[in-house]
Amino acid sequence: MPTRSLRHRPNKRPSNPKPHTPMAPGRPTSSKSYKTTSLILLMFLILAALALFSVSSNTWSSPGNDAAFNAVYSIQVVNQFPHDPNAFTQGLLYAGNGSLFESTGLYGRSTVRKVDIQTGKVEVLQEMDSKYFGEGLTLLGEKLFQVTWLTQIGFKYDRNDFSKSEKFTHQMKDGWGLATDGKVLFGSDGTSMLYKIDPQTLKVIDKHVVKYKDHEVHNLNELEFIKGEVWANVYQTDCIARISQDDGRVLGWILLPNLREGLVAAGNHAIDVLNGIAWDSNTNRIFVTGKLWPKLYEIKLRPIKKQFKDGAIKQLCLRQTFFR
Repeated sequence: MPTRSLRHRPNKRPSNPKPHTPMAPGRPTSSKSYKTTSLILLMFLILAALALFSVSSNTWSSPGNDAAFNAVYSIQVVNQFPHDPNAFTQGLLYAGNGSLFESTGLYGRSTVRKVDIQTGKVEVLQEMDSKYFGEGLTLLGEKLFQVTWLTQIGFKYDRNDFSKSEKFTHQMKDGWGLATDGKVLFGSDGTSMLYKIDPQTLKVIDKHVVKYKDHEVHNLNELEFIKGEVWANVYQTDCIARISQDDGRVLGWILLPNLREGLVAAGNHAIDVLNGIAWDSNTNRIFVTGKLWPKLYEIKLRPIKKQFKDGAIKQLCLRQTFFR
């Protein structure tokens, strides 16, 4: 079967109100003056409320607000770092101390590795058996969990010694993405299903169909858990879906086409799709990359203020499922 690298489908400070001056004793209060003062106070309160509502974060707004209007974000590149252009990135996560853990794919080239962010240098490398196509990766405690493509087989590695590993099986249809909130594992299998998995038994304990309004979001790929949300690359798109872990609703979208387009414009024609999200919770840094990309990007989110119609999001971020 051809590798997934060859699989493509057409696919705000308001001014304070004037201080109230008490009327002189015995002087009656004018009804007109009272109404005017009340009107001014009401207008002030309305303006203050609007100003407060329009404040936006430099990174992103809270999940609760997103759920109301499906926020759409672009990104600002904060830093660029070297990345192995031969790494078919499938799983990415922050390892601490300025390094990343990364899982790469392709038969005969799949690995688990530790990478220095600043230099892109691979510090530790564990090659996989050539019959396995490496996929999603996450870290829980001292164990790295990895799944593999077209199988229900996964591996657990000691985070300090990748040569120490053990095999497991899971209940998803396939192995695509993994993430964790520190308690359970979240998994994707290329469908629209988001799984919750018990890390001890590897059994599915809950699952939700991921939907953007009434549309299923198929091809969920690499995952990351960020501030109570599950973020997912949508395979064959330049989109990241921000997903509610409680019910699978899409809370918002992050659009990143400028990254891939910039690489192509610079002559990197061998690159594949956007894939790989890592979160440094200590300093609130977000990193992204792609399959065979020569760069790793540190990004911040910027709200897109214009209204996005359903049709635009469908065209940019939704694809037909690979499962028939």
